[in-house]
Amino acid sequence: MKGSTDKARTPAHLRAETRRWFEHVTEEFELEQHHTRLLTLAGEAWDRCTQAREAIEKFGLTVEDRFGFPRPRPEIAVERDSRLAFARLVRELDSDTELTPDSMRPPALHSNRRH
Repeated sequence: MKGSTDKARTPAHLRAETRRWFEHVTEEFELEQHHTRLLTLAGEAWDRCTQAREAIEKFGLTVEDRFGFPRPRPEIAVERDSRLAFARLVRELDSDTELTPDSMRPPALHSNRRH
């Protein structure tokens, strides 16, 4: 089944930098609907990771519990989980396909599990 020729709409809720990345990917690759959804989830994971990292930079790595002992901030887990989610989603997109000079359109993405 061929991918859609319609360009995917960039999600407005993504950060500006992430929207630029989303647009770059949709311009470079022929995406089917499920690829666009994975790309959206990857952008959301990246933004969540960035938000958590900003909170860690602002508030530090630890917070004191009710007994005064330092505990890791919850944002550390959010950053870790979002980073892993982003990496897995990008891997699922399998966008490492090279463009050939004679191709008329960007290549379709193929799963790396079919090899």
